Amino acid sequence: MADRLVRQAVRDGGPWPALLATGTILATAAQLALPALIGSLVDAFAAGRPPAGSALVVGAAVALAVLGESLAVWARGMSGARASARIRQALVRHVLGAGPALTRRLPPGEIVTRAGLNAEELGRAPEAVVSALSLLVPTAGAIVALALIHPLLALALLGGVGLIVLVLRAFARVSGVLSGAYQEAQGEIAARLADALAGARTIAAARSGDRETRRILQPLPRLRAHGLALWRAGASAGVRAGLMVPLVEVAVLVAAGFLLASGRLTVGEVYAAARYAVLGAALSGALGFAGQLARARAAAARVEALLAVPAVPYGTASLPAPARGTLTFRGVRAAGLEIPALTLPGGSLTAVVGRSGAGKSLVAALAGRLADPDEGQVLLDGTPLPELSRAELRRAVGYAFERPVLVGASVAAAIELGGGRAEPAARAARADAFVRRLPHGYGTPLAQAPMSGGERQRLGLARAFAHAERLLILDDATSSLDSATEALVNEALTGELGGRTRLVVTHRPDVAARADLVVWLDGGRVRRLGPHRELWHDPGYRAAFDEEPR
Repeated sequence: MADRLVRQAVRDGGPWPALLATGTILATAAQLALPALIGSLVDAFAAGRPPAGSALVVGAAVALAVLGESLAVWARGMSGARASARIRQALVRHVLGAGPALTRRLPPGEIVTRAGLNAEELGRAPEAVVSALSLLVPTAGAIVALALIHPLLALALLGGVGLIVLVLRAFARVSGVLSGAYQEAQGEIAARLADALAGARTIAAARSGDRETRRILQPLPRLRAHGLALWRAGASAGVRAGLMVPLVEVAVLVAAGFLLASGRLTVGEVYAAARYAVLGAALSGALGFAGQLARARAAAARVEALLAVPAVPYGTASLPAPARGTLTFRGVRAAGLEIPALTLPGGSLTAVVGRSGAGKSLVAALAGRLADPDEGQVLLDGTPLPELSRAELRRAVGYAFERPVLVGASVAAAIELGGGRAEPAARAARADAFVRRLPHGYGTPLAQAPMSGGERQRLGLARAFAHAERLLILDDATSSLDSATEALVNEALTGELGGRTRLVVTHRPDVAARADLVVWLDGGRVRRLGPHRELWHDPGYRAAFDEEPR
């Protein structure tokens, strides 16, 4: 698949790879013409009959070479920039489309590295491919031109070119392996750094910065070793390829000198042969492009891991009217969780409780299709969730999390997120008062709105309230609220939001006490169902609330 991604990168370069090839071919054609033109001019002067206009023709060839090179340089940069941008856009869309399934396979730092740095390296594939192939043109042209002068000259050049090709192949093979290992070490460092940034406050409080620095940079010696190995491989191949150039030129000149001495070549043809030998040996210049292509192929292999996680597919169905919000689990199995049969009536408030690792968050993820079961079905108002369109599902279901991520240009945009109304939802989440105290109220940019953890949670709740038409899912979404604010939010859940089905993951008995139904999970299975007041008599149920929140 790596080669397919490289070919796709070339196509993503748009018209620029074609312009790069055009400029290179123009410059090459002019360079191939110049030795013959100058050689004929030398012979004409030697014969005492300089042809009219020869200087103008040579000047035109030089101008064409300069024009072609200029076009190639411009197109080279543009092709890489366009391809990298297209690859990044496609990867970001895919990463967001795959959702939590991808973050369960790869740490965030790795995902960012692959979608950023590796995408840029893959974006250089058009330049590497076109430039390397373009170097075949002067080599092939030089061989043909020497064959026209004399076949022996072409054979001398062919022998040297064959040796250069062997050097290039060996370097490409070694640099591909080393580039992959180097990029892997880069990704590991980025993943460790992202983890450390997520826990920056804990690290500062524990004064463990030095230890974390050592942990983050632990792969650095490996990165250095791979980098040095890459440099050595490039230097070694460069020396070998560089030695081939004078050897090729000497071989061609020796053959030309022999032919000149025997009267089978003119002085001008010897000059042309010398110049064509230089052009033919220019294939050694492909060494840099071979290394660049090897890095692009290694990056493509890492990008492939992102694309291997499929984006979540959606159907086209709509939910039936009226909006009841009945949620049904049928024979569900997922990552150790088993729910043979469970129905949450429309408009009910259900609490999901259990010890850490019992599967509470997985139930919440399955309920709103942030995850799909390995077996069985989850249905909303009788419709399997995978059959719903993306817009219908996101309109019907609202989520609030323990650590909400707020996105948008302003506070209002973060709540509305393309739909809903900010102010009523903020009032229900008890966020309206502190939002109005911000410099520009609901129009305050998020970057200029410093918030505590509890205030962020309230905005996360407001966002969920603004979007949930049928089902509202709260995954430990009130853990950072003070007792008074949490009580007010719970009143909203049982009052003004009472027309929707509410699924609340909680570790607090007072929240479970407000629920119509409690789902008690133990070891990935539903141990009991019932009202909190009935379950409370069971010591095992009470023990589920004795631990700290996740």
